[in-house]
Amino acid sequence: MTTPSQTIADQTLTRADLERLRAAGPAHLLSCDLTGEDLTRLDLSGWRFERCQLGRTDFTGAVLERTAWQSCRAGFASFVGSDLSDAVFRASDCNNAAFRRAALTSARFAGCKLTGADLTDARAMDLAFEETLLIDAKLVGLSFRQQVLERIDFSQADLRKCDFRAATFNGCSLRDANVAGARFDGADLRGADLGGLRLVDARQFRGATISREQAGQLLGELGLKVR
Repeated sequence: MTTPSQTIADQTLTRADLERLRAAGPAHLLSCDLTGEDLTRLDLSGWRFERCQLGRTDFTGAVLERTAWQSCRAGFASFVGSDLSDAVFRASDCNNAAFRRAALTSARFAGCKLTGADLTDARAMDLAFEETLLIDAKLVGLSFRQQVLERIDFSQADLRKCDFRAATFNGCSLRDANVAGARFDGADLRGADLGGLRLVDARQFRGATISREQAGQLLGELGLKVR
């Protein structure tokens, strides 16, 4: 991670301010307000955003490689088509943020809220989540193959065609998620909430490991009585 050369604290900033700051190298923005600002296509590689207000901020097409985002509030922000390779988000609220077509290679989200976020067509090789809310998020086609998934809530998420082969679920939820076309071969689902599955969904878990208790719950939800 790049070390910022300057720290700017407690300021309301505009695009012009950031363009001026770039001349001195990557900056550390601490408790700054960029709400609704147009930051499209800016190169902010290596910048650090800490406790910043970023609601509805537009980062469309921005270069955000190796950026760090700590305890930020970025609800409804747009990262469409941006480059977030090697970016790290921690304890940040990105509810309903748009990451469509973003480059998320080796990006990390830990302790974050991504409820309703849209990652459609994101380039996401080696993307990792930990202790993150992905409720109702759009994650179509993403790969979680062989990952250890820790306390991730995929409830009601769109997981169509996702690759969960050989993944391990610990304290996760797949309740009411859309798993049509997803792959779970060799996955360990014993640490996942599988509630709300339909008969057509259950077929997607062929080759996965579940507990006896989960098997009973699934049969019950499918209308079968276990005696």
